[in-house]
Formats: sequence, structure tokens, C-alpha cells
Amino acid sequence: MPPLHRSGRVRLSRDGQQWDFDRAVKDTGRVMHFQPDARGRLPRAVRSHQMISKHLGRQAQRLERLADEELAAGHRETALDYYFDAASTFIQAQHPIFALNDEKHLLHSSALRCFAAVAELAPYAIEHLDIEWEGSLVAGNLHLCPGDEPRPCIFYVPGCDVAKEMYPHPHSNDALIRGLHLFAFDGPGQGESNLRDVPLTADGYERAASAAITELLARPEISEVAVYGQSFGSYWATRIAATDSRVRALAAPWFSGCDRYYLMTEESPRFKQLFAHLTRAESEEQLDELVGLMTNHQDMARIACPTLLMVGEYDPRSPLEEVYELFDELRVPREMWVFADQPHMLALGGGGDLGSTETQRLGIDWLRDRLEGRPLANDGEVIYVEPAGVSPNADAAAHKRHWYE
Repeated sequence: MPPLHRSGRVRLSRDGQQWDFDRAVKDTGRVMHFQPDARGRLPRAVRSHQMISKHLGRQAQRLERLADEELAAGHRETALDYYFDAASTFIQAQHPIFALNDEKHLLHSSALRCFAAVAELAPYAIEHLDIEWEGSLVAGNLHLCPGDEPRPCIFYVPGCDVAKEMYPHPHSNDALIRGLHLFAFDGPGQGESNLRDVPLTADGYERAASAAITELLARPEISEVAVYGQSFGSYWATRIAATDSRVRALAAPWFSGCDRYYLMTEESPRFKQLFAHLTRAESEEQLDELVGLMTNHQDMARIACPTLLMVGEYDPRSPLEEVYELFDELRVPREMWVFADQPHMLALGGGGDLGSTETQRLGIDWLRDRLEGRPLANDGEVIYVEPAGVSPNADAAAHKRHWYE
């Protein structure tokens, strides 16, 4: 077996870029998505990737103390907000640790503790579900819309650097305010499943998701399931829809279904280092072979439900022409929104770190329309969304694939 990197994973050729990566972390406050002008959310004290866990962990501990103090003062709503922020920050603190060591277990267990407090204080029911799958346990959080009648459920697939505790916030649940349940999933390699040593494989994620869908549809509160997957979660979401005919609709914003060369070789070194940990690869060659299988080119024609793709015109991990190839392989009612001049994170106002809130709202609206049987107004079309322009749902939205058309 090849020698291990000091983090506990195998050594990778991109580890030679660590000095430059650390400088980017220090200068930008980010570990990826370096394109936005604004500084990222890492504390100024962080001067290398290795320092992130300690300093975000301390930030999360302070947030948890504030939550405890506000709860003791009887301010339940404010306490919930702090517990949610603490859980999210603990999750971000444990992500840079590429080994199941004491520090990672401490940070992740702290996230689960804080989210349990969120569930206790939430204005609706949140259930933690453990799902048996092929001799292992995967997990999810089920956010239940109040009421007795059966309702559809949004199956939310987080990205590779996100976990189920980070969305949705109970005070701004995009699904619940639209009359929908939401299930946030930690599939193989993600969050709680990763801590249980359930590794990511080339085809395990969609099988685990199908086991979760079976459990969800067995519940009387849930009538049907639509899938929403963001960022790398869009790749997994597409795989789920391609292999499980029970999925009624699919929304895939920040689409990431292209050749993994771009993510692993041209994007931040963080991604290849992360996937070496998530997959438990024993060599770089094994990792390259595994991630080489992770594209959606064999999936699109098998999808049987209406599908929406959203992508940035200049997303470094998703070259636009390859996304068009994938879109054209679909054989179902379909729509694609291209956000002009934007990289990976998308927003109508021009992108950046806050774009996820807009794409989540727009994506869940689109899913609800499909679940209600509303036909696509722009079936088969590409909508080119100009920065600070009109909504992709507007009659005045541009129908074209390139800026020069």
C-alpha cells in the first residue's frame, strides 16, 4: 500500500500544490470557489488548510454557548438560530479532516448534538432516520409539514462538502412553506454515513437513496417523492432519478455531472483530497479509476421524470458544451437554465456565496409545479439568464445557448 499523507489518506500528486493551496486559503478565506470577489467565511486566524478545523471548531463552540444562554433566558427562537448556526459550523469544521480520528468525531458529534436541539425547538416535527442498507446504516433528517393529509416529499441531496444538518433552516424551510415535506440525506461518504465508515463507491449512493425512498413512501404522510440535488449532489440526484422510477421530478442546480477531470485536476486540490477520504481509496490509481466512472453520460436517457438543470456559464467543473451534450441526451420534459457570467454558485443577482438561497427557492418552485401537473412552458429549451436580468420564468427570458446568439 502506498505511504499515507499526514492526514491519514493516500498521498496524491496534487499534494505538491499544498503550499500554494494554503496561500489561497489564507488570502481568500476559501478552500474552493475562488472566483467571487468577496472574502470567504473562514476566520482571519486561518493561515493554512490544516488550521480550519480548530478555528471553525472554536467558532462553533461559541455559537453553541450563545444558544445555551439564550435558551436559558427563555428565547427559544433565538436559541434555535444559534444551535442551527453552531451545527452548520461544526460540520464545516470537520470537513477538512480526512481521517476518522478523535478530532473529527468530536466535531461531528457536536454538530449532531446541536441539531438535536434544533429539532427539539423547531416549530414543526423533525425526525432523525437511520436506514438499513446492504448491511450498513445511512441517515437522514425528515422535516415534516404539519397536517394529516399525504403530501409530496422533496428528497434533498447535499453536495460533497455539505451534510444533512446544513439545510433547511426550520425558520426558512423552502419546502415546508410550499406545503411539502423535505428529507435531507447523508448518503455513502457524506456526513453521518461517512462517520460510520460507509464509503462512497461508484454506484452505491443511488442504491442507498432508493432504500431511503422505500422507507419514505411507506409512511402515510408521504404521497410521492421529487429529488433536488445541488452541486455534487446534482450528480447523485441524477443517478437516483436514472435508477429509480418512483422519482416524480428532478431539479439539479449547480450541475456537476461532467467528466471528473475538471473537478479533480483543474479545480481546487481540496476535491481530490476529499474524495480520497470519502472513497477510502488505497492508491491514487484506484481513486482515478473510481471517480472516472462518476459522470452522467450513461444516465440521462434513462431518466423518466421531468428534469431541470441549472449551470453557470463559466463553471470550472462543468464546461458548458459538455452540459449541453448531457441535456440533449434527456428524453423527458426538460429545461435548462444557464446563468450568464457565473461560475459554480448561482444567483439572479450575479452569483456568490448567497446564491444557494435563490436557486433553492426557484428549484423547489419548479418541482412543485411538476408535482402539481403543470406542463413545462419551455420544454426542451435553454434559458439564458443575464446577470441582474429577468427571472428564468419570465416571458422576456432569452431562449439561447450562447451569449453571441
